[in-house]
Amino acid sequence: MTTSPTPVAADVVAGLAALPVANIGDSMDRLNVVDAGIHAVWRGAAVAGPAFTVEVAGGDNAGIHAAISQVPAGAVLVVNGHGVTDRALIGELIAERLRKVGCAGFVVDGAVRDVGDLEEMGFPVFARSSSPAGPYKNGPFRVGVPIALGGVVVTPGDVVVGDGDGLAVVPAAEAEAVLERARRKNADESEIRRGILAS
Repeated sequence: MTTSPTPVAADVVAGLAALPVANIGDSMDRLNVVDAGIHAVWRGAAVAGPAFTVEVAGGDNAGIHAAISQVPAGAVLVVNGHGVTDRALIGELIAERLRKVGCAGFVVDGAVRDVGDLEEMGFPVFARSSSPAGPYKNGPFRVGVPIALGGVVVTPGDVVVGDGDGLAVVPAAEAEAVLERARRKNADESEIRRGILAS
């Protein structure tokens, strides 16, 4: 399994979590922003944490089941489901299992279901769509490898940050620098807004 050579410090992840994803994206030259089709499935969902990656066959969640016991506490399970939207890869039962092991949230280029239950649980989920149809469980899959997510490469350990605007992926090696730039961007925008309100 591929891992990040230097894990991103918890205070850096927390700092990124406290900022709007728009500021983070702007601080990476507007790159590494995930395709807008992948969005929070319930209003108010937000997530931040190092990526634990899985690639699955479209409409098949065998790899997700295999990954559950491997997801570190605080990590975000990020799945390349190849954009297949006619079969949900997780619902409330898998979400409960992920939450129990300390997973910070779930991001999939694919579909999910049981959206009302996910919202009631408060479990952050970002997906391309929802579907009541369940998945196959035949494989193949790969765990802990670089994957594609909505046009962005996600390497295990990269920081995935999501809010109501969407998702950004911060490369692990650049996380501290991106955090500092994003903080400055946020402060500058706050000052501009104060100026607008005062004028």
